[in-house]
Amino acid sequence: MGRSSWKRWISGAVLSNPGADKAAGLADAAQLLREAHSLLICAGAGIGVDSGLPDFRGNSGFWQAYPALRASNIAFHEIANPASFADDPALAWGFYGHRLQLYRDTVPHPGFTILRRLAADMPGGAFVFTSNVDGQFQRAGFDEARIVECHGSIHHLQCTLPCSNATWTADAFMPLVDAQACRLRSAPPRCPHCGALARPNILMFNDGDWIANRTDAQFERLRRWRARVRGMVVIELGAGIDIPSVRRMSQMQGVPIVRINPRASQLDGHPGVAISLTARDALEAMAELMQRK
Repeated sequence: MGRSSWKRWISGAVLSNPGADKAAGLADAAQLLREAHSLLICAGAGIGVDSGLPDFRGNSGFWQAYPALRASNIAFHEIANPASFADDPALAWGFYGHRLQLYRDTVPHPGFTILRRLAADMPGGAFVFTSNVDGQFQRAGFDEARIVECHGSIHHLQCTLPCSNATWTADAFMPLVDAQACRLRSAPPRCPHCGALARPNILMFNDGDWIANRTDAQFERLRRWRARVRGMVVIELGAGIDIPSVRRMSQMQGVPIVRINPRASQLDGHPGVAISLTARDALEAMAELMQRK
């Protein structure tokens, strides 16, 4: 694909559709990334499945990971809710403490390394936008200053009241969780300013108390980067349609999208390439194609 083809992408041509041949789509995506000047990596929960992280798509997937909550008929939107910390702190922190330790123990799959190499090769560099709270991009070696976590991070805490706009790292908190009962057995974290119960600095359901200062600063760094780069391509991985935060970010850029999703890769009229594969499979295939050139 030459520079004239690049102009077709920018003007809105859609080269590949979900039903198109995967090999052709992978080749088109590899060429598009090869010619890009800068890269925005947009990632949803699907990118972590290849690392062994649970898929919370619907209550069935959620309850499979947390059978104690299934037994109590507690849905994801009910436990992932500030009210759960007021109603039953041991249960709320049983869920979030288990997730915190799971994310600490998880090794990012090789696709993250491929993404990091792609980012390093871009003349204009790259930025990450993710709805994931797991910190896997940081764990994979991405620059903390080039990541937006639009829903916050489980690796940071805040006061449940909250008594101030302060957030702090969760590094000192080592949860002891009874996984079978989904209950915290050790002492929960406390606000260092007022002593009240602390909670993850995550945007939950029905959450009017989330402290967004850290994420707001991340967005500002992204805005400044976006204003100065050119020739950008978006690579979107595992972004769902039920909570479309990541898809919206991808589509509002007005540039070609490489959309990778095994179940919902449709482009909805946006320019780009749709690839119906998992993140790891697609990235490894594209990396091989790019190395051949």
